[in-house]
Amino acid sequence: MIEVITGILALLAGGFALVAAVGVLRFPDVLTRMHASSKVASFAGALALLAAAVDIGHVSAVTRAIFAILFIFLTAPIGAHLLGRAAAWRSGLGRK
Repeated sequence: MIEVITGILALLAGGFALVAAVGVLRFPDVLTRMHASSKVASFAGALALLAAAVDIGHVSAVTRAIFAILFIFLTAPIGAHLLGRAAAWRSGLGRK
């Protein structure tokens, strides 16, 4: 049963990573590409960490996976915001 749950989580992570990659390739401008790469990729990373935690099964692995997921969810929006501001400033939209 653990192998099935791990497999489903890993397949979902791979699917979301694929969606993020297609979004980065297909979206027209920097801000929408940044949105695809930060939001969907962080969710894919969280699913991959959950798959690893379920597969390992130890409390320490689960705790580390939860802390890593929290770290990703806290830092990905900040990084995306800074990349968006840099892109807007470079294009001349952010200058006053």
